[in-house]
Amino acid sequence: MSDAVPTADEVLDADRLVAEVVAETGLDDFGEDSWREGLERLVESWRSEARLHELGVFVAADDARMNLRNRLQVTDWHRRHPDMAQGDVTPPIVVVGQGRTGTTILLDLLAQDPAHRVPLTWEVDEPCPPPETATYETDPRIAAAQAKADASEALIPGFQAIHPMGAQLAQECVRITAGDFRSLIFPTVFHVPSYARWLIDDADMAPAYRWHRRLLQLLQYRHPGERWVLKSPGHIWCLGALLDEYPDALLIQTHRDPLRIIASLGSLLGTLRQLGSDEHEIAPAAAEWADYVLEGLDRSVTAREDGTVDPDRIVDVAFGDFMADPFGTIGGIYDRFGLEYTAEAESRMRAFLVAHPGDGYGTHRYSFADTGLDEAELRERARRYQDYFGVESERLS
Repeated sequence: MSDAVPTADEVLDADRLVAEVVAETGLDDFGEDSWREGLERLVESWRSEARLHELGVFVAADDARMNLRNRLQVTDWHRRHPDMAQGDVTPPIVVVGQGRTGTTILLDLLAQDPAHRVPLTWEVDEPCPPPETATYETDPRIAAAQAKADASEALIPGFQAIHPMGAQLAQECVRITAGDFRSLIFPTVFHVPSYARWLIDDADMAPAYRWHRRLLQLLQYRHPGERWVLKSPGHIWCLGALLDEYPDALLIQTHRDPLRIIASLGSLLGTLRQLGSDEHEIAPAAAEWADYVLEGLDRSVTAREDGTVDPDRIVDVAFGDFMADPFGTIGGIYDRFGLEYTAEAESRMRAFLVAHPGDGYGTHRYSFADTGLDEAELRERARRYQDYFGVESERLS
């Protein structure tokens, strides 16, 4: 028997990853077969484009195995508990703004309302068995997920100052749709442009949202809530698919100067991608994502113009207004959707903000100059979005 250490290409092999997880779990039913194309495209991009270092190969393979393992286990729970699929997930509130526009702190504050059910990091990372109300604050998976978050901070110091992470903080929908291997979380963490272009230009996102619903049905099976509150910048590229799956969803779109988004995102990516590669410079990451960001914002305009998004079911929130008056802004959201903004909910939101001062919420320092991009060119490309939503240009440093 050979003791040879497998090469990166051998480790990052779709068939090998699948076989490893099937052997580990004793399960082989992944449900709908839609995940396979995304996995194969992602693995190919990892191998040919991501320039992964040794740790990056491990991180990528481990992430793939986690998503495959969860898919097998969630599918098995649905098979053994067919009533799970009858659980109502609508109408959720979904924050659909681009990244770096206040979506994280907005969701974290909305999560403090006792009427709201949000997917937390620990239960998204390891959803099976379904979380239970009696042990929701003490489940041993919480400690495991927190240890993982702490390890990430140790590997990439300073990242949590840019984007807070924690086992009991709300998790994004991109971590859920990753279970169908159709998710912008992968191009965020890794340089995988071929996979990203397939995802944005060609991938059918309907299966990803079907999977999204199945996971939420499992998470609420033994720990329900009055309504789900969700968020992900990834929704902005595919609002039609989101609303096909959740036609009664209530949307919140956060807005900010696109050039500030790109500069902030470039800084975030330059930090985050250290986890996978020695090549993680801000400028190429910002150039890559500038195209994605502006295309997503343009699609959000088209979704309003062509009626994909019902104007009565969406609230627009300006980043500056929200940061200046978060609780007044949230009150306006509740009023628009006809929801009760209780004193208890507001009190808990205020307590959360006091307990998490800074924490990356508006304290991230970055410079547009670091992106190396042409301000005038990007400003022209962003004009349609800024004019449509009345988004002001900010001073760039």
